[in-house]
Amino acid sequence: MSTVLNPSRLVGSDNLPGNHHAFCIDLQTPWFLSKGAMIAYYGQMQFTALTHGLQGRMLNMVAQRFSAPTYLGDYVVAEGHGKLILGDRGYDINSYDLDDGNLTIRQANLLAFEPGLSLKQSIVPGFLTLIGTGKFLASSNGPVIFAEPPLRVDPEALVGWADCPSPSHHFDESWVTGVVAAGARRFGVHSGEERQFDFTGAGTVLIQSSEKVLDDSSLVRTIEGQIPGLTSGGLRRINQVVSQQLQQQQQ
Repeated sequence: MSTVLNPSRLVGSDNLPGNHHAFCIDLQTPWFLSKGAMIAYYGQMQFTALTHGLQGRMLNMVAQRFSAPTYLGDYVVAEGHGKLILGDRGYDINSYDLDDGNLTIRQANLLAFEPGLSLKQSIVPGFLTLIGTGKFLASSNGPVIFAEPPLRVDPEALVGWADCPSPSHHFDESWVTGVVAAGARRFGVHSGEERQFDFTGAGTVLIQSSEKVLDDSSLVRTIEGQIPGLTSGGLRRINQVVSQQLQQQQQ
């Protein structure tokens, strides 16, 4: 029989006993949470969207700590006291501590963070950067691997990186040769092995044990935000590329 949850057995902030797919926060101060992450709680709490309903000190806290306007609609502020239980579609959940550091993480993996950390929008589409001192929670499709540069990582397996420069794109030599030869077929990529993120310098790279991206909605919004600046020719080209990709995925 499964273990029955009892708040008296939930001590501190940690994964639920024997369950790495759920995490319990001992909520005493406000936290930023990804929308939909709360699955249950004991105590008295309220959850306020960042896009409306904030006043006074909470509004000031968000203005000072959340500098990622594209993602305001993806997070809420949790306030109150009690045991807050979080989950993310059955994925692994782990907590991490930053000590006057910085870490860039895929938005789809960032589940929650303390307001002692500041959040900024990364120049890499679909990623966010946490700066300062505090705890954050991240979900992953399988256990997380910590690796030192230099190394190359499949883009779909990348969770984030800490204290090292942003990666550059690396394309397989044979694929580049094919692009030169094929011309218009340059968008016909069928496997993640043709493209990698190339990390150099000191630092730590976080890699999940799967090539499955948890969610690509943030990347879609980034692309959508660039569309108003495109010419009619650019829009037609984007439409052509999207049609090609849909055809390839349906084959």
